[in-house]
Amino acid sequence: MSIFREIPPTAGLPVYTKDLLSLMKTGGRQGSLEEDFKNYLGVSYVAITYSGTAALYLILESIKTLMPKRTVIIPSFVCPLLPLAIKRAGLKVKVCDIQKNNFNFDLEQLRGICSNSDDILAIVAVHLAGIPLDLEPIKQIAAGKKIFLIEDCAQSLGAEYQGKKTGTQGEFSFFSLCRGKGLTIYEGGLIVTKKKEFAAEIDRTIERLIKDDYICEGLKILELLGYWIFYRPALFWFVFKVPQIFWNWQGEKLKALAEYYTIDFPTHRVSRLRKNLGHSAFNRLESAIVQQRQKADYYRQNLRNIQGVELIQEPSDGKANYPYLALVFSDPRKRQSARDLFRDTGLGVSVIYASAITEYDYLEGIVENKDCPNARYLSERTITLTTSIFAKKSDLDTVIRKIKNLLLI
Repeated sequence: MSIFREIPPTAGLPVYTKDLLSLMKTGGRQGSLEEDFKNYLGVSYVAITYSGTAALYLILESIKTLMPKRTVIIPSFVCPLLPLAIKRAGLKVKVCDIQKNNFNFDLEQLRGICSNSDDILAIVAVHLAGIPLDLEPIKQIAAGKKIFLIEDCAQSLGAEYQGKKTGTQGEFSFFSLCRGKGLTIYEGGLIVTKKKEFAAEIDRTIERLIKDDYICEGLKILELLGYWIFYRPALFWFVFKVPQIFWNWQGEKLKALAEYYTIDFPTHRVSRLRKNLGHSAFNRLESAIVQQRQKADYYRQNLRNIQGVELIQEPSDGKANYPYLALVFSDPRKRQSARDLFRDTGLGVSVIYASAITEYDYLEGIVENKDCPNARYLSERTITLTTSIFAKKSDLDTVIRKIKNLLLI
């Protein structure tokens, strides 16, 4: 075992040698990545994009031609790339706080925002941590004001709500195929819609805005090969921890957490080679989700009913894919102690986001200056426990034991 052993903090699928070798076979597995997703989600339209962010951007560029409204609602605890995509599409961001102990919208606040404005174009419902949101009240609010519902399924591929896959209940949805996001082509995304007229508009937008970039795509293929080499516990430290150490040394907290982005994110076309690699790995998706749920269940069985922590879990009518499990400390000082305790253990313990989306300095002028106490509550108290394929039972037991001991202090 390497002294630098590092388990990835999220449950990304590895790229295996057999996946790469399958690209060289002339026969190969029949079908395509697009068909895989259509069959898996039960939809008729899928478009592969450069990233989940690019997918959201293209959706927004499409729907703003269908309606004159110009404001998009996002939750207060979310990836900074969402407001950047909204801004790039020439639209305005409106933030709605979440509930205190889960990722659902504060529904009273959401209703108020939608009732007090006639400019709401879309609501982005984010299935964070692979946990499906309670979509019914959101759908009712959106339908009552003729607002588009966009599902953000970047972390929820394979999760279900009321027996249906996430990404199939809004007018639009998008997924991420980025490294560490389950099925991966290193960097990639997916647009889904069920209505033919919307699909036609998406196609027109793609034709208008998306071009080939052979240099950038060539670099992505090289990075994909790097992922094949380094995405394993014995080597992951070099590509995950070393950048963290460097940026922390530079005093760049957000870059250390990989939460600093710019508005000029790439959008070019994805090569058939990378799509084919995703197609080769697709049949491992369901078995990986089963393993993730098993590890999440093991954490839950051993950490439930322990004073001082609470797990954010799937709703009774939902089924999470759990790329990680979110653990909330009642005392933020204990959470900080947990971060210190696990910092150099390589056990895949991490955080979701650094703060509420309204508190990122570099988003000033894009995101409104608004107090979001519930998002702040979670950002100050939450750690994540990995469900990676590389996490052994002994690793999970060590994490559980350390958390229990910490809470006894």
